Amino acid sequence: MTRSQGSGPRSRRTTPAPSRRRYSSGTPWESKVGYSRAVRVGSRIYVSGTTATASDGTVVGPDDPYAQTVRALDNIETALSALGSRREAIVRLRVFVTRIEDFEAVANALGERFRTVRPAATLVEVSRLVDPAMRVEIEVDAEEASRVSRGARPRSSFARGRRSRQSAGRERRRLS
Repeated sequence: MTRSQGSGPRSRRTTPAPSRRRYSSGTPWESKVGYSRAVRVGSRIYVSGTTATASDGTVVGPDDPYAQTVRALDNIETALSALGSRREAIVRLRVFVTRIEDFEAVANALGERFRTVRPAATLVEVSRLVDPAMRVEIEVDAEEASRVSRGARPRSSFARGRRSRQSAGRERRRLS
């Protein structure tokens, strides 16, 4: 069997990868471990596990899980804002606590921020975090609203063509 002329390997269409933007809060672990506090790829933002850390690396509220949750959420909102997003865009929330007995305090702080947002959420107990004074770590995923999610329906080229053929038919009937 012979190949017809021009039937060599097909070229692949590639869509350009969405741009990637990173945010660093400047805590010592980011450069040591080699990660970003948050990364935005297209409309999605991924925020790494975030603790109640001050800009100098000290732990805020070492014996207060409520205060740690509030500070971790403040740090997350700072990262989201730096990447052009906000709390309302959060769709997934993961909370790690070192003492399940802290659930009420952590839940109260979360409820204050997310009562109207209502992202998918998980809270689990872990044996420990990187610093013994840390009792809460939170990571989130956010997604900015797209044209589709704001109520507009995407149109296929088939649907657009069908509508234009229908319009042309109505126009011909009206003129005759």
